[in-house]
Amino acid sequence: MKVMVCDKLADDAIKIMKDAGLEVDVKIGQTEEEVANNIKGYHAVIVRSATKIRKPAIEAADVLKVIARGGIGLDNIDVADAKAKGIQVINTPEASTRSVAELAVGLMFALARFIPQADASMKKAQWEKKAFEGIELAGKTLGIIGTGRIGKETARIANLIGMKVIGWDKLVKTIDVDFVKMVEFDELLAQSDFISLHIPLDKTAGPTLGVTEFGKMKQGAYLVNCARGGVVDEKALLEALNSGKIARVAVDVFMKEPTDNMALVNHPNVICTPHLGASSKEGQKRVGKEVAEKIVAALKK
Repeated sequence: MKVMVCDKLADDAIKIMKDAGLEVDVKIGQTEEEVANNIKGYHAVIVRSATKIRKPAIEAADVLKVIARGGIGLDNIDVADAKAKGIQVINTPEASTRSVAELAVGLMFALARFIPQADASMKKAQWEKKAFEGIELAGKTLGIIGTGRIGKETARIANLIGMKVIGWDKLVKTIDVDFVKMVEFDELLAQSDFISLHIPLDKTAGPTLGVTEFGKMKQGAYLVNCARGGVVDEKALLEALNSGKIARVAVDVFMKEPTDNMALVNHPNVICTPHLGASSKEGQKRVGKEVAEKIVAALKK
């Protein structure tokens, strides 16, 4: 059976599949149209976040049994069309949990202590000690929007460094950990010094944070988005930054990737990273191993 790998995958993962007797072709950097043209003859397709598997590719597939997303979100796959054709769609929700949570907390430190700005200043041979007086995270209230695996892990780390953690989730009202107090959405917005998003994009509902939600936040709040592009209205975010309603923001994901929203990227109170949430060596190995094992299991049924 044949597997097409559309995005970068750890070498160990490729080996797992080949050792199981699968024929593996690595075809990185394909457009949606190229995937549709090349998909015939493949029993499985593996993507990460870059490649999109849309309806034309699904319709063009002739022997496809499974589409695997190495990662959590499935927004780059037309899941309903795949399932309608009897194609299984799988992901690896646990593998990148720690990596994303650590990035979210790391970005909170970077926001609080002006780390990127101070580094850039030093590289210009400037010594602007007074310009970069920051704040401590300990004692601050962190609002977690989305209390699934990554949200809980982010909360756990934040709790260990002395933050008070409150949470809200559209799907659950209670949580099985004692370091997160679940509250109503508006209460979270009003009480949080820092807000970290850990939710999928609901294409029907649109952004979770927009003009109305920013208006309900504390003056000078901090925001971190390592979830999905589109869960924050980027235009409204810029307005909130320019008005001072939001003090500083860290953005790892964008509505369009690679982003062309240079007004956001270049804003002095914004830290940007290019969708690095799962991009740790350990996380990549776990994602690769899990997705490879799931492909083998699915094709050997």
